[in-house]
Amino acid sequence: MKIIITGSESFIGKEIIRQCKGKEIEIIGIDVIEKENSEFEYHKINITEQEIINVIPENVDVIIHLAALSRDPDCKGKAFKCFQNNVMGTLNLMNCAKEKNVKQFIFASSEWVYDQFEENQSKNEEAPINALSLTSEYALSKLTSEINLKQEYQNGFCDVSILRFGIIYGPRKNNWSAVESICSQVKNKTEIEVGSLKNGRRFIHVSDIVKGIMKSIGLKGCNTINLSGDKIVTIDDLIKVGEKFYDKKIKIIEKNTNEKNIRNPSNKKAKTLLNWNPEISLEEGLKTIDKFL
Repeated sequence: MKIIITGSESFIGKEIIRQCKGKEIEIIGIDVIEKENSEFEYHKINITEQEIINVIPENVDVIIHLAALSRDPDCKGKAFKCFQNNVMGTLNLMNCAKEKNVKQFIFASSEWVYDQFEENQSKNEEAPINALSLTSEYALSKLTSEINLKQEYQNGFCDVSILRFGIIYGPRKNNWSAVESICSQVKNKTEIEVGSLKNGRRFIHVSDIVKGIMKSIGLKGCNTINLSGDKIVTIDDLIKVGEKFYDKKIKIIEKNTNEKNIRNPSNKKAKTLLNWNPEISLEEGLKTIDKFL
């Protein structure tokens, strides 16, 4: 099997490469970072450049498209830059995939394409999305690329898998989610300040995300799939897990006791269609991130 990974030097890209080791998979990595002595074929090029078609071979099995401005702060108030990279870059890559007869296009989207969740509301992939209610340029760019991919599929494009990632955590030095941030504070402080202890997300370990990506390789048709954790984990849950892990008690200052912000994207479709399940519990995940906190 031959796969192309855009954003191969990213947090998720490196985990894909790690999980591919020992398997009969030929990797072509694409990113904008200088890299020497790569153990796989690597090209330093921006996805917005027309010349990227020259590094894509004919009949590749799959493009796993991770490359993007992937943090909301990198996109906030920078709509042109955001759409140039995330939307136009994706369109450029789609055109290359058509020219080179790529068999499948896997697109890294996000649970942030869903607008507001009502209390106790779970949303599956069929839930309607009001684009006008999205206040994040990042989220809108991901939704726009989803629509472009679905439209192209209807016009004869290759198989498409749109994977809406939940909130990812894992062993990394920066770009932390609430999991790494809260657990770091529990480890290193005696007192922490939070917004609301009731706020929660379906956090998911990077290893489980990549297992979902790998399970989606070869999937036929055009599919949109949520890859999220099995349950809502609140800030209160994170603190308690950290306290147990580090055997200490933290003083908590809660600023917004009446706030409750929950995002609950269902992962049932992934379990059924991909035969995928998140395997790493929060307690197990904390073991993998401890040395980075």
